[in-house]
Amino acid sequence: MSIVILLFGAIGFTFLGIREFPAVDPPVITVSTDYRGASADVVESEITEPLEDRVNGVDGIRSLTSVSREGRSTLTVEFELGVDLERAANDVRDRVSQAQRNLPPDADPPTISKADADGSPILQTILRSESRNLMELTRLADDLLVERLQTIPDVSRVDVWGTKIYSMRLWLDPQKLQAYQLSLIDVRRAVERENVELPSGRIEGRDVELPIRTMGRLNTPEEYEDLILKEDGGRLVRLRDVGHAELGPRNERTVLKGAGVPMVAVVIRPQPGANYIDIADELYRRIGQIEKDLPADVELSIGFDATEHIRRSISEVEQTVLVAFLLVILVIFAFLRDWRTTFIPVAVIPVSLIGAFFIMYVAGFSINVLTLLGLVLAIGLVVDDAIVVLENIYAKIEGGRNPLEAGVLGTREIFFAVIATTLALVAVFMPILFMSGLTGRLFREFGVTLAGAVVISSFVALTLTPMLSSRFLKKRARQPWLYRATEPFFKALTRTYRESLDTFLHHRWLAFGVTAAAVGLISFLFGLLPQELAPMEDRSTVRVSATGPEGATFSWMDSVIDEMTANVADEVPDYRTLISVTSPGFGATSAINSGFMRVTLPEPYERDRSQREVAAAIEKRLRGLGKVKVFVQQEPTIAVGRRRGLPVQYVIQAPNMDRLKEILPRFLEEARTKEDVLSYVDVDLQFNKPKLKVELDRERARDLGVSALDVAQTLQLALSEQRLGYFVMDGKQYEVISQVVREDRDETFDLKSLYVPGRAGRPPVVLDKVARVSEESSPPQLYRYDRYLSATVSASLAPGKTIADGIAAMDEVAAAVLDDTFVTSLSGESRDFVDSARSLGFVFVLALVLVYLVLAAQFESFRDPLIIMFTVPLALFGALFSLWYFNLTLNIFSEIGMIMLIGLVTKNGILIVEFANQRKAQGLSVHEAIREGAAARFRPVLMTSLSTVLGTLPIALALGAGSESRIPMGVALIGGLILGTFLTLYVVPAMYSYLASRKPTAVLNIDDHLTEAVTAAKAA
Repeated sequence: MSIVILLFGAIGFTFLGIREFPAVDPPVITVSTDYRGASADVVESEITEPLEDRVNGVDGIRSLTSVSREGRSTLTVEFELGVDLERAANDVRDRVSQAQRNLPPDADPPTISKADADGSPILQTILRSESRNLMELTRLADDLLVERLQTIPDVSRVDVWGTKIYSMRLWLDPQKLQAYQLSLIDVRRAVERENVELPSGRIEGRDVELPIRTMGRLNTPEEYEDLILKEDGGRLVRLRDVGHAELGPRNERTVLKGAGVPMVAVVIRPQPGANYIDIADELYRRIGQIEKDLPADVELSIGFDATEHIRRSISEVEQTVLVAFLLVILVIFAFLRDWRTTFIPVAVIPVSLIGAFFIMYVAGFSINVLTLLGLVLAIGLVVDDAIVVLENIYAKIEGGRNPLEAGVLGTREIFFAVIATTLALVAVFMPILFMSGLTGRLFREFGVTLAGAVVISSFVALTLTPMLSSRFLKKRARQPWLYRATEPFFKALTRTYRESLDTFLHHRWLAFGVTAAAVGLISFLFGLLPQELAPMEDRSTVRVSATGPEGATFSWMDSVIDEMTANVADEVPDYRTLISVTSPGFGATSAINSGFMRVTLPEPYERDRSQREVAAAIEKRLRGLGKVKVFVQQEPTIAVGRRRGLPVQYVIQAPNMDRLKEILPRFLEEARTKEDVLSYVDVDLQFNKPKLKVELDRERARDLGVSALDVAQTLQLALSEQRLGYFVMDGKQYEVISQVVREDRDETFDLKSLYVPGRAGRPPVVLDKVARVSEESSPPQLYRYDRYLSATVSASLAPGKTIADGIAAMDEVAAAVLDDTFVTSLSGESRDFVDSARSLGFVFVLALVLVYLVLAAQFESFRDPLIIMFTVPLALFGALFSLWYFNLTLNIFSEIGMIMLIGLVTKNGILIVEFANQRKAQGLSVHEAIREGAAARFRPVLMTSLSTVLGTLPIALALGAGSESRIPMGVALIGGLILGTFLTLYVVPAMYSYLASRKPTAVLNIDDHLTEAVTAAKAA
């Protein structure tokens, strides 16, 4: 059977994918709608609200957020974990199609993507050339990269950053238009009239048919400049008389630079739950083909690759598995002192670990950091049962039994204890199977993998180990020299323990004091230790976000980003890549006055400063510039949906905008007084974007024959880069855009000087005659959270503070400032932290209950399991003390390690109590039974605990990629095991002497059935 387990495990291994963590990304659907030139409040009322009204009825929604900004509406629909992504996308698509009839006719159709618009991409490729402009590079990126990369499985979207898509720009001069008594609407009508291509049918002869194509498209700047706008007295007025046409970028107000040099980048956004390693491998394979088709003067390189850290983390944990394996072998050899004997329990390790791969395959898991950590911890656990069985068989051989009899007798005697410890360990992880949300997804794979390996090891320990023992073990007339040299030490160790136990049992009442002290210290340390979702890992990446004053122009913002880039390059001269984007057109909250930089650092061992120190230095230097608001972000260890943002995100929901406007200044002022916890506080909702408001004088307009539609269309055509149609170049269709020249849209006066069509046969009317222009301020973006108007207050943490501290500080501010009309929520990493903390508390309590019930069923007693459960507070105290001593935090990793401790330390208690029960059944008193049982199990308990400790040691000492998150788990386990095991060896016997039943426990009489069992074994 062991060979079959190895075979199936090896086959399952070949089918397993590779990820950093289990898939914890919830299904996210983004609905984006462009409405060029529309203000934020118009976008909200005419696009966002109708879409939200329809989409809100879809089943399984966890949160519905929206951002309405100038020219764009973005809805982000996050579903509960476990909802099928395709079904969610289809449901949202159906609802959006129903709402589309209620949207403005000149708005672009909504686009639906299976990704978070604000999520971070995982890969970036860069195109640069010294001889080509950005429009040519963008076309190459679209034709060669986007089209080929977007077909990679599990890729949601391929975006081009710094895109400069071709367009036909019609630059018009309002004064020249007036001179010819033309308006911008006349230009649009001429383009629509002359730039047209309609299906023209076919001619059918007797034998041949010919399709007809009417060549009505204008496709070159010259053709557009020759466009006739008007015939006046025999004179033709063409477009070149009132402006000019040129090929130019559709979006002039965005740019991407690498170390200050403009270029174009293509980024990959994965679907929720996608396998990043598979995506990256396929991308590199395709890039090898794409490079062959690129022109010689174009260079293709990798900007950043988030999978590099994933690969390093996986490789580091794989090395940890090997180191743990070697350490456990050394521990076993140190106790057994014979290579032949050592081989027997060691054989269990590969069978159990490889067999676990088959369980992972059947369960649909992947090879990731957590499943590999489960296997690392399993190395120290899977040998425990084999060691206990082997030690008992060896004791029988030393007592005079032949190997076969010893194998049967020793296995039967220990069978109950092995099954009990295995079930106790499995019971610890049972609650994880029923957990939902982030914690359940993360640790389901960890728990099932570890429990599966333990179950397999139990089976192998009760089958393969007795067989190998009966073949390889024999009573020696003379032990090996190493055994003879070290045996006095082990006998003295056992004798010392027996004597110290006798002394303690004479003062056994101390056990209650020790337990009470442990419980009290647990409560104290739990309140003392800082809490967070996961420790920050050094991923060699820093992201810098900048927001300028509202109303800042693109050129001003670009110059500031260039200055910031130069400062970062000076502060971090050894950077690997430095990418900056000014006024990104992607993302729900991007704006003209925003920008960001992504700094990729050398590997940690190649630099003198940590990522945290580099981030702090960059933030200090850039904030010293004082021109824009800057915050520096490090990628979180666990990021649901790869969201960007500060760690503390506090959402305030209000019944109306006036209430938000009234309360936000007070809330921010109060939050900024918490400088000891929150180092930087900002809010996404602003009210200071300057805006011009055009109000029509309808009486005068009616007298002059001007309609509101004429005014609105004129402003659209002059200022909002309105699309007039399309042209075709090299087989692809691009937009035709009209706009007045730059020098005629610099000032408010230019707006008043525009001309609108008047009554038929009359010259155009200047806008100043029919409208009033005034200035006001308004929000640049409007936010909604679960359909309520909202604002998100974000904060970074002061050094030494955690998310729990930040959320508590925000709660204090909310209690002091907000009244009952406001509702608060958490978002991003803060929400994940609270959800995980709540789930882990439930799991811990349920694990305790399940272990107790399982032991009660096995022991057929409520007393014995209670005695065993006294080991738990002792181990938890050790774990919490170790975390405090090494200045670590309570986080999702250390807490799952403490849950594991429940199973690990109860295992030692089971061994002691079960053997004491056997001795009591043989006629010994309670005190004598527990003395003999504890002394007999002292060496196996010591060996199994030490093997588990050393198997976990590589995790606690991890120095490679991603080690920061694993260290707390290792420290908690080792500290809990060392202190828990030490105290268990004294407290459990003392409690047994108080609580155990005085009646002998009925057990199987081994010797009465030994002859029959041996005969059956020989026959087999």
